[in-house]
Amino acid sequence: MTIDAPAHPSSAAADAPAPADGGLPPARPVDRIALAVLLLGTAVLYLWDITINGSANTFYAGAAWAGSKSWEALFFGSIDPSNFITVDKPPVSQWVMGLSGRIFGYSSASLLIPEALMGVATVALVYAAVTRLAGRGAGLVAGTAMALTPVAVMMFRFDNPDAAMVLLMTAAAYCTVRATAAASARWLALAGVAVGFAFLAKMLEGLMVLPALGLVYLIAAPTTVRRRIVHLLVATVAMIAAAGWYVLVTILWPASSRPYIAGSTDNSFMNLVLGYNGLQRIEGKEHAGNAAQRSVMNSPLTHELMQRFARTGGNRGGGMFSENPGITRLFQGEFGVEISWLLPAALVALMVGLVLRGRAPRTDLARAGFVLSGAWLLVDGIVLSYMKSNPHPYYSLAIAPPMAALVGLGVAQCVRDRHRITAVLGGAAIVVAAGGWSFVLMRRDPSWQSWLSWTVAVLTVAAVLTIVVIGLAGVGESSRAGRRTGFVVAAVAAVIGLAGIAAPAAYSAEVVATPHTGGSPSADPSTEDRAHSQHDTGGFAAFFGGTTSAPTELTRTLQATHTRWAAAVSRSSTAAGLELSTRTPIMAIGGFTGSDPAPTLAQFQRYVADGDIGYYISTGTTGERSRGGSSAAGALGLDPSQADQASQLLRRFESGGVTGQIQEWVQSHYTGHTIGSYTIYDLRTPSH
Repeated sequence: MTIDAPAHPSSAAADAPAPADGGLPPARPVDRIALAVLLLGTAVLYLWDITINGSANTFYAGAAWAGSKSWEALFFGSIDPSNFITVDKPPVSQWVMGLSGRIFGYSSASLLIPEALMGVATVALVYAAVTRLAGRGAGLVAGTAMALTPVAVMMFRFDNPDAAMVLLMTAAAYCTVRATAAASARWLALAGVAVGFAFLAKMLEGLMVLPALGLVYLIAAPTTVRRRIVHLLVATVAMIAAAGWYVLVTILWPASSRPYIAGSTDNSFMNLVLGYNGLQRIEGKEHAGNAAQRSVMNSPLTHELMQRFARTGGNRGGGMFSENPGITRLFQGEFGVEISWLLPAALVALMVGLVLRGRAPRTDLARAGFVLSGAWLLVDGIVLSYMKSNPHPYYSLAIAPPMAALVGLGVAQCVRDRHRITAVLGGAAIVVAAGGWSFVLMRRDPSWQSWLSWTVAVLTVAAVLTIVVIGLAGVGESSRAGRRTGFVVAAVAAVIGLAGIAAPAAYSAEVVATPHTGGSPSADPSTEDRAHSQHDTGGFAAFFGGTTSAPTELTRTLQATHTRWAAAVSRSSTAAGLELSTRTPIMAIGGFTGSDPAPTLAQFQRYVADGDIGYYISTGTTGERSRGGSSAAGALGLDPSQADQASQLLRRFESGGVTGQIQEWVQSHYTGHTIGSYTIYDLRTPSH
């Protein structure tokens, strides 16, 4: 296998490709310094004032606290240390945060610092993989692009499972690069293990990288077809083993002595995989609750309310819900702000790279890099574009590594082949795509840092003109081009870098400076979106709870109990918030949406009879919910008739599931009293 040598000997040190065997190219002192600056800079960016986000998403923070108190809760990813119900995702991310809490004690720092470190590791892996494919310059470009993508800055400072999943997906891609270079079954098996654990971080979303890994190895590994197929089968077995052991544990472990698998309809892990977190989410078939609750969630008015709620987050759309399905989704609304800054440049780089490497041998490692990154980006991007059920924009973190890799690979290939007119024009097109699209995105909100959009435009024009004028002058004239290398690499690279990365870097800096809490954080810097992201309260966001503040009297009351669960309350986010505030175990009735069939009324009555639950907590009466729902619906621009319908939908959803049944039974047998916005019922003293 051969890789084209640098076009001009005098520039070999600046743009030498990676060795043909996939090894790291020789490192000069300046290379080591550049890598140190990249990783230290990323660490500072991701760790800076990270506790500004508090407990971030209380849904997962509550589980991390529970894991810091109970090994069983840690293993299963339970919401509470008494192990009633899990979070609605597998527990890999909870293992990291829970172990951190066990070692250092639960706090905002112990919760979020591991997430930031996973971000630094992801950037390091992107750098390492691209460096092996195209050289250290390409690795630095790709690593910088990854580090400064707004969705990466946001989610590697947050406690959702996406950070762990993307780290593992990137690790799988790195292992596949090593495997493809040397036809190594061992490295490919390690890639399979990484994908298996990515599945245990976020189920099917973690498998989206799989087609790209298999395709690139099948195409480019330097061995026979038979051995390639055998190696892929071995890697598949490794992947199944890495993920399957946990699935088997949940199947073999008696359901009566483990927590309920949240999000499933039958308390099974595979039901969660194929339903709540699987095909139903892609197809948009509402799975929550019973038939009555599904009819509520699937009603046209519910979908209209969701869209209107998204639009209240600002002119780009908030982070809770996204634009309608379609090929342009990733460029619109909140998706556009979080991920799309370099997406057009990555797509252009993919096309240019495949053209420039078109005549290379089958085993060409540089082209394999384009195939790997391009397939990952396209497969994952298409699924995100067309999935119908709640595709939160922060899901786009999954395509940040291949996007960054394509930019690095494309820029390096154009520099390396700068004696060819295709490379000159291709490089100019990459810069136009990056700077031009940044200008378009920033002009969608001209009130925020309007000077920056015009600065990016000027830098883009200057960079393109420089590339075209100097590049075309050097086409076919290697000696002249060689003498200009210093200027091309230094001056033009600086202008190109500023043009392409200035806007996402500015947005990333704003992300760091802004608190993010709630279930669906937003990277939009506008005032409206900031409030939406920070508080995640009011309207439909309040439906999922999440506050970590409880009245002092309620805290004292719950801390004085000695029951298995200090209290029970509807929905996991509300339970987790109360746990973090009172540091007591709270039973989450109905899971995340309150629609999981756990516990049944009979089971709840048995828990009460056995003295396992101290109090039942209601976060508001039906009338209060009705007034709140009407107020929120009115704020969404609904007329009075539609607002009443919205309130009725909320009441129908709650009354149709276990939450409504249990609350009705409690209210008929116990006397409640009000503490702040809560009504609590002492389940140890029936009213009659």
